[in-house]
Amino acid sequence: MIDIPPKGSPEREALIAEHRACVDSMKGVAGFSVLKCETPGDTTVVTGGVHESPLLKRVLLRMRGESPAGKLIVICTKVEKEWRIARLSGIRGVPPEFVNDKVYDNEQEIQHDIFLMRLDELPESAGMPEHYNEGWKRRSDNWPVT
Repeated sequence: MIDIPPKGSPEREALIAEHRACVDSMKGVAGFSVLKCETPGDTTVVTGGVHESPLLKRVLLRMRGESPAGKLIVICTKVEKEWRIARLSGIRGVPPEFVNDKVYDNEQEIQHDIFLMRLDELPESAGMPEHYNEGWKRRSDNWPVT
């Protein structure tokens, strides 16, 4: 399998640029997808992003496959007006904690910042077969074992 591109590599810079282009084209759209709109803010015709960049698709799949413990998430603090970044504790019933004091006024910008933060935290070997654990209810996942 292929490693995640290291910091400073041209592949990583292209990956970040592609994600940024998707974020910019999605402004004005409710929610978020890593796709490019033909007309910014209009999802009638979408291209690019995960449809055309195998590297971006691979990195996003590996990010999503990581353990929920410590994962960065978006929390809406004022409905449709303010969002902040928080980190999951990984323990059921323990609320997430905000990572900083920055407040975002649109939901697309926060997605790009989370992408950059998670990309920096993601090890180059993330998602390799040797890290695979079969099943989703394991004792280490904090689920009650029945």
